[in-house]
Amino acid sequence: MSGALHRLVRPVALAATTLLLAFAGLLGGTAPPAWAATNRTGWVFNQPDGAVEEQQAIRLRILGLIADAAPGSDIKVTVYQFWDAEVARALVAAHTERQVDVQVMLDEGSVSSRPESTTYSILATALGTDRSRPSFAGMCPVGKSCLGDPALGDSINHNKFWLFSDTGGVKDVVVQTSSNFTTASWTKMYNDAYVAADPVLHASYSAYFAKLAGMDWDSWTYTTQPTSGPYKPYFFPRAGTTASTDTVVGILDNITGCTYTDADGVRRTTEIRLGMFLFTRTAVATKLAALRSQGCGVSIVYSSAGATVWKTLHYSGGPAVRCENHEDDTDPTNSRRLIHSKFLLIEGAYLSKPDKLVWTGSHNYSNPALRRNDEALLKIDDDAVHDAYAARFADIFGAARPGIADDTPECRGSVATREQGTLAAP
Repeated sequence: MSGALHRLVRPVALAATTLLLAFAGLLGGTAPPAWAATNRTGWVFNQPDGAVEEQQAIRLRILGLIADAAPGSDIKVTVYQFWDAEVARALVAAHTERQVDVQVMLDEGSVSSRPESTTYSILATALGTDRSRPSFAGMCPVGKSCLGDPALGDSINHNKFWLFSDTGGVKDVVVQTSSNFTTASWTKMYNDAYVAADPVLHASYSAYFAKLAGMDWDSWTYTTQPTSGPYKPYFFPRAGTTASTDTVVGILDNITGCTYTDADGVRRTTEIRLGMFLFTRTAVATKLAALRSQGCGVSIVYSSAGATVWKTLHYSGGPAVRCENHEDDTDPTNSRRLIHSKFLLIEGAYLSKPDKLVWTGSHNYSNPALRRNDEALLKIDDDAVHDAYAARFADIFGAARPGIADDTPECRGSVATREQGTLAAP
């Protein structure tokens, strides 16, 4: 949808009428949590330096949706790192007390890399591990995503989405997020989530979830689904070796001008904004640099980049680039903080007409995220959603540390984790 034809994604209230009193202690008090009154569709942003309820905004939204899941409904969850026993117990309570079918698929590393976590054992004990049953707790193979070709090397199920068939009186709810379910995800990382209620979108995600649970990687092919309202999902991994099969390059190729005329007749510059945890795909960086050279506005805030990507984006007159990867130090007022979101915003000439678009999800701009990992990306074509994400981008960009002084090992990606380490090859 373009220009004045955009349909605003109106927030839809999800009445939190079945909140469990046990959750009242989550914020350290005795009153029900604040999310009981604000549980609705739309965007959710956490604030790692905020109060507890601000840090845990995404977590609390999920807890509200679980608590409001209708009896006999179903919940499907796939998360890369899930180390949250309280959320696991909420899923179990929905299953045992309201006969909600709960299906969970995790990356195997979520269990093996944190053996002290009780999350998986809580789920497996209550739900079982038989993936042919209506409820189960499952894992992808060791060292591998559920759908990645093992011939391509190590891979992960990096997905982070939650599906609810009926919650709070709203059906077909999809939550696509950048956030794992770990303490660090709330207190040290900027994350986002988008909550949609759409039957076609829910069916698309459910079909992909079934593929993950089936783990039939040999028959898997990269999948996109027809647009439903403002939404279009993309499901990975995607086979290929060249930029012609890079989904993000293809998206950027649809920018048809670096200037455009808006609905009021004003001539404007097309603006591209990128908030990205891990950025190592040279083809994407090259395309962004080319768009900047053509006159588009390009602004990027990131946490870690490959050496080639870093060099491609750093030149006189190039994109506005800042790193948000503030390392631990001895100053208690400067807690470690980084951007873990993975969103792309385009405001301008797209497919030959003015538009405002958001792509968000679990998909880092790394080669494994494209070719090997289980990932999901969600396109949202809506003015209000774009503007909310643009404001979020401005907040993170303005607060970024070390900001433009980003010639550091952390920003260049020399400090690795499993999520980026061997899986971050350009």
